[in-house]
Amino acid sequence: MSSVIAQFLNDPRLLLNAVGEGIYGFDLSGNAVFINPAAEKMTGWSADDLLGKKIHQYHHHSYADGTPYPADHCQIYRTMFDGQTRHVTDEVFWRKDGSCFAVEYTSTPVFKEDQIVGAVAIFRDISKQVEAERALRDALEQVQTLSEQLKEENSYLLAEINEDWQDSGLVGQSHIFQTMLEQIKLVSQTDSTVLILGENGTGKELVARNLHRLSLRSTQPFVRVNCAAFSPSLLESELFGHEKGAFTGANERRKGRFELAHQGTLFLDEIGELPLEAQSKLLRVLQEQEFERVGGSKTISVDIRVIAATNRDLWQMVEKGEFRMDLYYRLNVFPIKVPALRERLEDIPLLCANMLSRLNARLGKQLRGIAKSSLAKLQAYDWPGNIRELQNILEREAILASGRTLRLTQALAANVGEAAVSQDLSLAHAQREHIISVLELCQWRVAGEQGAAALLGMPESTLRSKMKKLNIQRERDI
Repeated sequence: MSSVIAQFLNDPRLLLNAVGEGIYGFDLSGNAVFINPAAEKMTGWSADDLLGKKIHQYHHHSYADGTPYPADHCQIYRTMFDGQTRHVTDEVFWRKDGSCFAVEYTSTPVFKEDQIVGAVAIFRDISKQVEAERALRDALEQVQTLSEQLKEENSYLLAEINEDWQDSGLVGQSHIFQTMLEQIKLVSQTDSTVLILGENGTGKELVARNLHRLSLRSTQPFVRVNCAAFSPSLLESELFGHEKGAFTGANERRKGRFELAHQGTLFLDEIGELPLEAQSKLLRVLQEQEFERVGGSKTISVDIRVIAATNRDLWQMVEKGEFRMDLYYRLNVFPIKVPALRERLEDIPLLCANMLSRLNARLGKQLRGIAKSSLAKLQAYDWPGNIRELQNILEREAILASGRTLRLTQALAANVGEAAVSQDLSLAHAQREHIISVLELCQWRVAGEQGAAALLGMPESTLRSKMKKLNIQRERDI
């Protein structure tokens, strides 16, 4: 054993040749003065190829991406000038065959009588380690991405579920409404951008959802953005997403609604409220189907169908400089006008029947219909709040109703009936309303001391004649 040790001590090169790491020795000129077998095996460059030559020019001449690696930046050479030991883990060595491998190396100065006479570089191939780390990092990023996507979709779906939808569905037989339905059927089979126009409460979002439901994208997401619900600073992040640290409070990367709607439909509600700065960015996305997250530089491509809606006159906004003309034309490819409820009063019976069936299920009621007199008042009203107002009135009355037939309460009937009174001020109409009120007070008894004829101060036959003339009939529960 002692003879073996003595042999190693007498010739240290035996020990250096036995180690598994690659070892290079350099003189102060940067020329190779020693190369061990492990270095030859890893790089493919033999000792005969490199001894007496500047190794940097052979296998350290460029970075992994191929950009030049100047010799004066080389950490091994720097060690020979300043005597500092360096440990490097983010570079590559190039093999003789032109390939490269990730390398970890330490450059250590060699001193003789306090003078630097050269340096030693000890390196090892860490390709497998780097690949394993990269695979792990990719896997973690994929898990993170899926987690973020699920969280975003879950958050969005919860918001959708929690929103109290009372839409009745696209119900109506009026000509103006049926014309709109035909337009929906036609454009739903295309990817054309649709601009839905209409007053508040007319059901513009319901039209958008049915456009998506009838389209070839029906199995993909329908994502809604209320452009009026976010400040200009938050709207861009909401639409395009943001990277972690993009702004104060951005503690993690978040996908925007455009990404969530990929291959599906993006519904931009209240598009008229979009700030001018956001309008220009939206226009670019609509044209190129590409965008970057806030705080990011990576271009993200999406495949979406855009539906926009507004209750405002966009062209008037264009003329005032409040809305971009190019965006207006980009959105106004196929406009659909949703009629106001006052424009289709003949649809109110169908709408009420549909709404009552939903209210029965939601409130646990068993309403079978609406009293004819109440329905007449509903059809005489001009409905400034449109279908949403009708929904609210019916829900309020359904909660109060105790029978199977829904009737407007007296106070509400007076409010809703104001329009009818203002439209018909004839004596016959006033007489009819008064007779009906007395009949209802008498529970529709005509004759007798407690009958309506006695209270009105007229013979029973006269009252019946007037009832026939004014088409007054008692309503029965439906």
